[in-house]
Amino acid sequence: MIRKFRFGCPIETDSVVLSVQEAPREELFLQGDGHRFQYSLAPEEIVYGLGEQVRGINKRGWIYKSITTDEPFHEETAQSLYAAHNFLLLSGREHRGLFLDTPEFITWDIGYTRGDTMSITLDKGNVDVYVIDGEDPDDIVRQFRRLIGRSYIPPKWAFGYGQCRWSYQSAEEVREVVRRHREAGTPLDMLYLDIDYMDGYADFTINTKAFPAFEAFVEEMRRDHIHLIPIIDAGIRVDPDNALYSEAHEKGYFVKDEAGEDVVVGVWPGDCCFPDFLNDDARRWFGEQYRFLTEKGIDGFWNDMNEPSVFYIRKEKDMLLKLIESLDHVDDKVYDEFEQKQKQLLDRYGIMLDAFYHRYRGRTYKHRDVHNLFGYFMTRSAGEAFERLEPEKRILLFSRGSFIGMHRYGGVWQGDNNSWWDHLRMNFRMMPSLNMCGFLYTGADCGGFSKDTTEDLLLRWLSVSVFTPLMRNHSAIGTRRQEVYRFSNEALSRGVIKLRYRLLPYLYSEYMKAAVRGTMMFRPLGFVYGHDRIAREIEDQLMIGEEIMIAPVMEQNRSGRMVYLPERMRALHFTGDKLCSSEDLEPGTHYVDMPLGDVCIFLREGKKLPLAPEGFEYTVNLPVSELELLSFGEADRPYELYDDDGNTKEYGEEHIVLL
Repeated sequence: MIRKFRFGCPIETDSVVLSVQEAPREELFLQGDGHRFQYSLAPEEIVYGLGEQVRGINKRGWIYKSITTDEPFHEETAQSLYAAHNFLLLSGREHRGLFLDTPEFITWDIGYTRGDTMSITLDKGNVDVYVIDGEDPDDIVRQFRRLIGRSYIPPKWAFGYGQCRWSYQSAEEVREVVRRHREAGTPLDMLYLDIDYMDGYADFTINTKAFPAFEAFVEEMRRDHIHLIPIIDAGIRVDPDNALYSEAHEKGYFVKDEAGEDVVVGVWPGDCCFPDFLNDDARRWFGEQYRFLTEKGIDGFWNDMNEPSVFYIRKEKDMLLKLIESLDHVDDKVYDEFEQKQKQLLDRYGIMLDAFYHRYRGRTYKHRDVHNLFGYFMTRSAGEAFERLEPEKRILLFSRGSFIGMHRYGGVWQGDNNSWWDHLRMNFRMMPSLNMCGFLYTGADCGGFSKDTTEDLLLRWLSVSVFTPLMRNHSAIGTRRQEVYRFSNEALSRGVIKLRYRLLPYLYSEYMKAAVRGTMMFRPLGFVYGHDRIAREIEDQLMIGEEIMIAPVMEQNRSGRMVYLPERMRALHFTGDKLCSSEDLEPGTHYVDMPLGDVCIFLREGKKLPLAPEGFEYTVNLPVSELELLSFGEADRPYELYDDDGNTKEYGEEHIVLL
């Protein structure tokens, strides 16, 4: 059952697609008035949710903030990341979902100040509170996903392996990367283009010196079964000679300041203006610009810098320069005043919140009131455009900034992470909470984006990402090159990536069923084994679908790990894409060998696992007759394989084949 409680006058977010009648406030289980809510946590109660956030699966014991933030070097002391996902699932003796539908900044004190109390604080208190009661966590999630609408569905080839770096500087470098993969027999479906494919980092342009005859190059890559995936940033370069900028400026499509002038900010191209994605006309205009690339054969995009992220605000930067020039002498008083003013002018994030203004549904809003919607509405702009530009074709689309509602238009990658073991563990634990919030197409940058990866970290990260829908190796400029062929363990990495392609029938089926049925692909053990206290507390093992559990090694210098089995399971040991051995394990705790390059999958008793044949270097549609079916014991029911063409948009149960 879903109930809605309204406080104040909430700004519409379009996150919800179902109409829910407002309930009397006395039925709300929280104590509060819209500005602040409180709830007493039972000792055994687990708090799931908040989507893309720091720390563990159980969110108790920390303060989190719903503020989309570019925070690339986040540690566990961070309180916000690139997303604002305002959904919690409380699981104890009862099970209850809580969704706060508002773009306002929210502080979630979940047992930090008081271990037995959850306090939720909003900036202004204008919010629609949705409460979902259900029989178990899965039931809560199904109801919530019906409330917010079906998740985005990418093309099947987007489940292949992708290689990315900031930046591949030329078509020749791209060809070299693809050639090295193909010569080694390392599967590859996608090659990502970061900002250097553009002319001066400007959206919807091509650096023709580095990428001459771009359309022919796209076709060349397609013949080699490679999809080029370019980045799109949120800012439009200020350039009076650029028709794109001039048109948006003349039509008033950019974010304004209080005086109604375009706000100029610094992003990668230098001075830029942000389209006002909340303005319907501006959003449609920006979406139409993707045509520049779709007409050249591009069928996938990743949207970036859309929290939004800025390097400076031009007006404040100019004021700071004038302030510096005006200093004709320096004493302690002058220096203190200058330092204070400098800090104020360099607080680009704080200035942005109060300096930007948006036009949304007939009203003008200060940026801080709608900040959390910015990345969502940018990606919505593209998603809506693709329905017009390519109505019968799936386009790959994912974003860095996000808000619940964006899940209908695209996926997310888990932001700019680092080559840290802690980030591998954190990204692993994000998977269930992102699924709860509707984000199914997700994954982290394998090996870490920033800092220098190590051979074992990259290989262990690949062994985790082999299961996530988005599997992308991505690294930053100035860091160690981490294409798998650059390491002595290339054969081991290649084997793990090959295993990914054997698992595609299962991973794609579980994704599609989760999208069509409004369920989760990745679940905490507590969702399946709710009466098992040990299972409820485990955060380094996850269920994928109904058939398998994974328990990857996520520690340095380990050749195996302890694994807890809530029930009897069969451990399937893969070295590369070959099943080398299996062992039937009783319930309880076991030490399981998992040397580098090995992936262990735990198959539940009575279940089946479909595998593709060995040897594929890119995604293909296989006849059902070519699949291998692994099983453990007598199956309690047939496996439901989702079998469609992977490209068109006819989704539904009619594509289920029983194996």
